This record gives sequence, C-alpha cells and structure tokens, in this order.
Amino acid sequence: MKSTLLLLSSFVILHSSFAATKPNILFIAVDDLRPQLGCYGDKLIKSPNIDRIAARGIVFEKAYVQQAVCSPSRTAIMTGLRPDVTKVWDLETHFRPAQPECITLPQHFKANGYQCEALSKIYHKGHEDGRSWTASHWYPFGRSVDTDLVDWTKQIVTKHDVNVVEYSSPEANDTSVKKKDKEAKGGPAFEVSPKDDSELPDGATANEAVKRLAAFKAKGEPFFLAVGFLKPHLPFVAPKKYWDLYDPNSIPLPAIDHLPEGAPPYVGHTNGEIHNYPGVPKGDPIPADFAKTLRHGYYACISYMDTQVGKVLDALEKEGLADNTIIVLWGDHGWQLGDHGLWHKHTNFEIATRAPLLISVPGSKTAGQKCAAPVEFVDVYPTLAELCGLPAPTGLGGSSIKNFIDNPSAPSTDVAISQYPKKAPEGQVMGYSIRNDRYRATFYRLRNGSQIVGTELYDEQNDPNETVSLASKPEHKELLATLAKHLPPVGSDAKLEGAEPTKIKKTAKGAPTATTTGVTDDRGARFDKLDKDKIGKLTREYYTTHQSDAAAAGERFTKWDTNKDGFLSREEYLKQGK
Repeated sequence: MKSTLLLLSSFVILHSSFAATKPNILFIAVDDLRPQLGCYGDKLIKSPNIDRIAARGIVFEKAYVQQAVCSPSRTAIMTGLRPDVTKVWDLETHFRPAQPECITLPQHFKANGYQCEALSKIYHKGHEDGRSWTASHWYPFGRSVDTDLVDWTKQIVTKHDVNVVEYSSPEANDTSVKKKDKEAKGGPAFEVSPKDDSELPDGATANEAVKRLAAFKAKGEPFFLAVGFLKPHLPFVAPKKYWDLYDPNSIPLPAIDHLPEGAPPYVGHTNGEIHNYPGVPKGDPIPADFAKTLRHGYYACISYMDTQVGKVLDALEKEGLADNTIIVLWGDHGWQLGDHGLWHKHTNFEIATRAPLLISVPGSKTAGQKCAAPVEFVDVYPTLAELCGLPAPTGLGGSSIKNFIDNPSAPSTDVAISQYPKKAPEGQVMGYSIRNDRYRATFYRLRNGSQIVGTELYDEQNDPNETVSLASKPEHKELLATLAKHLPPVGSDAKLEGAEPTKIKKTAKGAPTATTTGVTDDRGARFDKLDKDKIGKLTREYYTTHQSDAAAAGERFTKWDTNKDGFLSREEYLKQGK
C-alpha cells in the first residue's frame, strides 16, 4: 500500500449512532484466557463485565489464534500477518527482522490521526515496537519502554512511580532465584493474595487505563488504547475475595486426561512450565486434588481480571466515550487445565487454539448476538480498518469480518488455520491445523520438505473433547484431502536467512541497547532500489513517501543528512548519520 494512502484521514460513518468524529478503539488483551466465560455459556465462571461487552457486541464462538503461544499469537493480531510471514514461532523472535517495513495495527491508526497508547502486555514482553505507539509502552512494574524509530533493537526505558509485584511474600519476589536458573519460578503456582486489587499488576493497569481515558476525553482526539491484562496467566495470584466466589467442591476435573486415541505421540508436551513452580508435584498426571486447586486459582484469576475490565468500562462510560468507542476483547490463545493431561498451551488442540473474541460496535443492531462462523485473529486488523473507514494495507493475512458483525448468522465456507512446530521421529515438523465449522484436521509436515508424517482429525460436533482422532478412518479420506488444500505452500515455514538472536545489554542505567540487529541488512541494495533514476541521492519528499511511517522516516532523514543539503546520498544512507 502506498504511504500516501496511509496518510489519508477520511472517515466513513458506518453507524448512525457514531458522532461526526472518528470512533475510538478500546483494545483489551487478556493473557492465557480460554473461552470459559459467562457469555460463552459457562455456568460456573463469574465474568459479569466481559459479559457486558458481549451484551453490546458480538461474541465470536469459533475464533482461533494463529499459534497457541504468546508472542506468535500477539504478533499475528498486531501485524495482521501469519507466523510463517513474520517468522515468529517462538518467544525469542521479533517480527521486524523479517518484516522491517510492516505497518502494525496501531501504527496504521497512528498514521491516520489516532493517539495510540499501550498499557502492560500487548506485544510479548521484551518485543516492544516504538513505531506502533505515540507514547512509551507503559508497564505496572515501574517502567515504560520505547524503541528507537530507526533501530527497533534499541530500547529507551523510563521509570515511573507505579511499581507493583505479584506475590505477597518478599521471598517469592526475589529476582535472584531467576538469575540462578532462568527456568525456575520465584514463587508458587498459586496464591490466595491478601493484597487489594490495585496492589497487583492488573489492578494497577486498570487504574492507569482510567487515567488515560480521562486524558483522551480532555484532549478530544480519537484514540486507540491497548490495555493488556496478565491474568489468568500463571501464577494464579488473586485476592481472596475472588477465590471465595468458587466452591472448591464444584471445580470439575478435565473430561480427558490423556492424549487422544490415534494421535501421534508428539502432539503434546512435557508440562515443563508448571513443573518449574516450587511445590508442584513431580511427574504427570498432576494429582487430582492439586489439579483442582490450580483450576480454582485459574477461575479466581478470571474473575479478578474481569473486575479490572469493569473498571475500564465504567471509566469509558463516565467520560462519555462509550457511544463512540469500538471495544475489542481478545485472549491471546486458549489454555489447557489438565485437558489431555496437559497444562499451558503449545499444541494444535481446540482447547489451545480457540480463544475469546468479542467486538462491540456502538449502535449495532445485532448487539448481544453470537457468531458461529470460524474466524481468525488475523481478521481483526482489516475489520477495525473497515469499521473506522480506513484503507487497509495490502498483503494482510486475514479479511474483514464486518459482515458477521452486521449479520452474525451469515453463511461462511471459510476455515481457520493455526500452527505449531513440533519434533517428530522423522525430524522437525510444522503442524498446520485446519478448522472448518465441524472438523479440525492437523497435518504435520516436515520443515525441510513436503512430506506429511502425521495427521489428526477430530469431529468437534460429536467429540468436542477430542478423545479420538479419526484420521485413519477410510471414510474421511476425501474430507482430509479437501482440508489439506488449505495448507500453506511448501517452504512457507522456512526460517529467515541470516537471522541471529538479538542480544540486549545495559550500557547505562535503565537504558539497554542491542548489540546486534538480528538480521544481515544489505543497505546498499535497498538504496539502489529506492534510487530508481540512478542519480545517487534521494530527496526528503521521495524518501519519506516510500516508507511505511512517514513521520519516522522524516526523523531518519534529518539525522542521516549530515551535510544538510536536503538530499540523502548513498554514503549518508549507508552510514545512517554515524
């Protein structure tokens, strides 16, 4: 998409209830939240505030993440690109090396006149992106993080006064434990906390969101506010009153505590994360009594987080912003609470890849309804662009689902695609899961070839707990062949050539900078591509209009134009002002 299009600020009024201004966006991310909520039909979970969003919006019952782990999933929804495009399949990789000119969802809104701000976990921690926001990324741990607009690997850290910790015990918050063993957890897997809501990270984040909404109202500018809540992610720490909402005797055990019959043996994992918490019984399966306590803690954390969501919704209404604000609430993936004998995510199972997705548009005539069509998280970016009358960048991995907001029962033949890398006896594989309205098929394909070495197939209508894989049944051969047509081209999951782990070191107090950029960059070739007339220099106008972020490009131009002649020579481009 040409950058001139990105600078367009035209707005199409889509609902009569919207004011004559651009609609705001409240973008709520929730960590490790599976669709176990009142609005999804769960009779046990108490989630009245998320249910408030459902009452004024659409609940997408079959919404699927692109990969069931934090960073790949969050990267996908924030960029609108699939993991095979961003090359983010793990927790260590940033998307910028593979997609240096990618225009993220908030970056697109920023370019169209929005004030874009982020609170707590939106991108995976440590993978902040300064181009996305108009202010430093705020965390409830006493710091805000920005990144250099030219070199994303350089972090700019500032300190602030809001600094809360997870556990109530000082010993449990001892960071020296982590330094000795990076996999070890400093505290228990759960805690009935004596703290008040605001003394824990999510409560502090909600309080900050309330302040930001008041500031937005005072400025009168359209905003994109991303609010990240950490719970119900481990450890399951919540104030006692939320634990008291649930009768321990009412906590159910998982419907299946072992891998499905007929599934390849490598489809699960070792439950490594949960076993790194002190006090968790060794070995698997985890004893039933302890499993029930963990489940109890997960439920308590959902209700605690839900209350913080309520604080933000109340502030939205108090400031008079609710009638012109689109609300999106999403979980970054599902979570296995002992299902299939597994804890965490890291699989292609339904319970891991399916996550909550609620979209509320003011004045919608379909408010309170549910949509059963399969949708993907890469669909959110183009949907919000369409709802706000913005041109969507080309090349996005999903498509707008505004038609389902207008008509939740609209027919659909689409599938949702999730993926997860695994290690099979034959070698490294990428498991691609294809979900239509009834079935989930997962194909494990060698990463260095086209061979499929393992397959799963589940009838989600008659076997929602995925107890038996039907992949070996002759009667499903045609179905598998049809679903396999949705597999990405062979080689899509190839790793980025020349990529190296990005190393960060502190060169001054609170100001870490990267020692590598993570990928070999032939800047000379990039200059030659821009210099189409072969005159050996670029004007400011030409350079900025051929970059994804014109404002950031202008800052780069000023810095790199060392002789201040109004042009960038090839040498200046290569040296980058150094």
